[in-house]
Amino acid sequence: MRNHEITAPQRLLNKKGNIAEPGWARKPYWIYSRDEIKAPRFRIKEWDYYIVIHDGKYDGSESFAAAFTISDNGYVGLQSVSLLEFDKNTEHTETVLNVFPMGKFKLPPTSEAGNTEYKDKRLHMRFSKHPEERRIQCRFDNFKDGKALTADITLSEPDMDTMVIATPWEKKAHFYYNQKINCMKAKGQVKFDGHIYRFNPEHDFGTLDWGRGVWTYDNTWYWGNGNAAVDGHSLGFNIGYGFGNTKAASENILIVDGVAHKLDDVDFGIPGDTDPKDLDKPDYMSPWKMTSSDGRFQVTFVPVLDRAAKLDFKAIVSDQHQVFGRMSGFVTLDNGEKLELKDVLCFAEKVHNKY
Repeated sequence: MRNHEITAPQRLLNKKGNIAEPGWARKPYWIYSRDEIKAPRFRIKEWDYYIVIHDGKYDGSESFAAAFTISDNGYVGLQSVSLLEFDKNTEHTETVLNVFPMGKFKLPPTSEAGNTEYKDKRLHMRFSKHPEERRIQCRFDNFKDGKALTADITLSEPDMDTMVIATPWEKKAHFYYNQKINCMKAKGQVKFDGHIYRFNPEHDFGTLDWGRGVWTYDNTWYWGNGNAAVDGHSLGFNIGYGFGNTKAASENILIVDGVAHKLDDVDFGIPGDTDPKDLDKPDYMSPWKMTSSDGRFQVTFVPVLDRAAKLDFKAIVSDQHQVFGRMSGFVTLDNGEKLELKDVLCFAEKVHNKY
C-alpha cells in the first residue's frame, strides 16, 4: 500500500533486524534501539541536523542561514557548522572528524527527549529538548581565520504533525528511520567576526532532520526542505527520494498550520540531471522545475547559492550539492485548496555518499 500510515507505537525492528512495518507517520511512533540492530556497530548511522534560515525580504535585512550537525556514522563522526550569507553569495562550513565513535556520543534513541551533545577542545555543541521548544547552543573556536563562532537559538515546537518515515533497503538488516520537524519558529542569534545574525520568530523558521539507521555503502539521494508564512498560514514542506525502498511510503509532505498533507513522488527537475549517480553534469544554478506525480506540488526553484562540498578518502566519499534558492509556484492541500508560494527561501540538494 503506497503511503501506508502508522498510527500507533510499535517496535521499529523485528528479530532479524528488519523494519517490522514500513511506512510513514505524523509522530515518531516506531521505537528505536541500537540493541536490536543486526549489523556491525561500525555500520550504524545516527545524526541530528538543524537548519535555521533568516529571510531578509520581510524586513529589508540581509538573508542568511546557519546549520548544525552532530553525527555518529559508525566508523566516522562528522560534527559540522555552516554559516551562509546569501546576499554576499558566501558560505563557510567547518567540520570535525572523529574516528570510530560507534555509539560513544550516546545520541538519544528518540527525538522527543534527551540532549545531543558533542565537546572537544575546539568545538562544544549541544541540542537540548524542552517542553514545546528546542535549543541549539554552539561555540566553535577557530571557525574561520582564527575567529570563533557562537550560537544560541531557540526553536518553538508546539504539538503538530511532522514527517516520519521508516523504509528498508534491499539488503537485509539495513533500514532508514527519519523524522523531519518543520515550521519551528526561530529566535536567537549567531555571532561571528563582530557581526550578530539575529533570527526573528515572526518570519524565521528552523527544521530538524533526525535520523537513525543502517545504510548500504553507496547511495545517492535528493532532499529539499523549507518553511514560510503564506497567506496567514505557516507552511513547511519536505521532499526527497533515494533513501532505500520507498514502496510503502514517500517522505514528500506539506505541513500547513501543524497538519500534514501527504504528497506522492516528487521529481526535482534539475537541468541536465540525466544520471542520478553523476553529480558533475547537472546545472545546479539554473532554475529547477519541481513537480509531483499527483500534481499537488508544482514549483520553480531559482538557485542563489550552491554549498558544494567533497570529501574523498577512497573508502569514504561524500560529494554534495546543497543548493539554496527561492521557490515559487503552487501547492495543493488534501481538501483541494491551493496555496501560492512566492520567493520562499529554502534549499534542495543532491548528495552521493560512500561510507
